[in-house]
Amino acid sequence: MKDFKKYITIDAEPEDVYACLTNSFTIELWSDMKAQVEAAPDTEFEIFDGSIAGKMLELVPDKKVVQEWYFGDQEEKSVVTFIIHPDKQKVSLELRHTNIPDEAYDEIIEGWEEYYLGRIKEFLEIS
Repeated sequence: MKDFKKYITIDAEPEDVYACLTNSFTIELWSDMKAQVEAAPDTEFEIFDGSIAGKMLELVPDKKVVQEWYFGDQEEKSVVTFIIHPDKQKVSLELRHTNIPDEAYDEIIEGWEEYYLGRIKEFLEIS
C-alpha cells in the first residue's frame, strides 16, 4: 500500500472547488461522465461512469471532503481527503490519498493529475 499527497493552486472560490468535489451536476460538467454524489456523510457515491465508487465520510462545506474509495476486498480502507485552503484570491487544494493498492498506484496517480485535479483546475479557471 502506498500514499499520495499533492497541492494545486486554483484561481477559484472555495465554494466552487467544494461543488466540484460534492455536486453530481458539477462533477459531470468537469468530467464529462456520469456521477451520483450526495453531499452527506455515510452516503455512497459513484463518479466517472461508476469507475470510482466509495463512501462520503466527512464534509465541512467549502473546507474539507473525506471519502473512502473502494478497491475490492482491501483490508485497510483507502481514504481520500481534500482540504480547501483559501489563499488570497485563489485556493490551494490539498489532496491526500492513503492506502492505494501497489498494483494500481501508477494508474491512480496519473488519474489524479491528468483526469481529476487537472480537469477541475481547467474547468474552474476557464469558467
